[in-house]
Order: sequence, then C-alpha cells, then structure tokens
Amino acid sequence: MDREAAAELFAAFGAVDVRRVFSGFGLYAADVCFALYLRGEFFLKADETTIPRFIAERCEPFSYAKRAKTVSVKSWWRMPARLYDEPEELAEWAREAVAVAARVKLKKRARKKTTKQRTNTETAAVKKAAKLARGGAASSRRKASTRAAATKVTRSKASRPARVR
Repeated sequence: MDREAAAELFAAFGAVDVRRVFSGFGLYAADVCFALYLRGEFFLKADETTIPRFIAERCEPFSYAKRAKTVSVKSWWRMPARLYDEPEELAEWAREAVAVAARVKLKKRARKKTTKQRTNTETAAVKKAAKLARGGAASSRRKASTRAAATKVTRSKASRPARVR
C-alpha cells in the first residue's frame, strides 16, 4: 500500500497527513500520529481505555524481535481486518486513536514541564548551597579584598631594594 492509498482508506475520517516513519509511514491528524503502516499492516494508537476494544476484536499489539526475545509495544495495536471494508467504522476507530494520541501528547508535555521546573528548582538549591558553603556573599567579598591586600603587600616588599649593611 502506498501513501495515497492509505490517505484514501481514511477518507471517511477526514484529511490525514502521511509522513515517512521507520520502515513505513505514519498517519497524522491534529498534529499527532494516530496510525502507523508497518510490515503491510496498520496499527492504531491505543491506551488503557481503548485496549479492551482491540482485545475483543482479537487484535494483537505491535511487536518486534530483539535478539533472543520478542518485544511488544502496548501503545500500538493492529487494526481489525474488517475495518478495511467499513470506512465509517474505521473513521470512528481513527477518531478514538487521535484522542488517545492527543492525551499522550498532553501527558508528555505536563511531565516535561514538571521535570523542567524541578530541574530549575534543584539548580537554584545547588547554587544556594554552594554560596552558603563559601560563607555567603559578604564573607566571600571580604576574603577577596583580603587576598588582594596580601598580594599588594607581597609586591611592595619584593619591589623594595635590599638593605646593605
């Protein structure tokens, strides 16, 4: 199946953007990837709310072989074969897959934002701890001025001529 045929299959759903991914292509709507076409089959995005529907249709999750074991990706499930002939029902499944993909995207954004806030807070705490370890801002200025004065004294002694007796 080519890109145009995939877009035509989902025509009852609406306009989709077909982009190259991995060894196949992905179908995008509302700026999220809701379906993948890999190894001659379509896989739809799924989560805990839609997985029971795939199980009832006797579909399997996307899986691939890795060395001595098979890895199953529970977020992508094989599209039921009967949907190839039922465009209206395929459009319903596609709407659910888009909703799932949008929820996942929102969760990732929230997680990223929380991690970024935590990182900024941790950075501020580390800087504050380092400042306290140095003795605070005022004492570090005093130390710097004392060091500068000691340097001046050393230079002035070195620049004096030696006394001859």
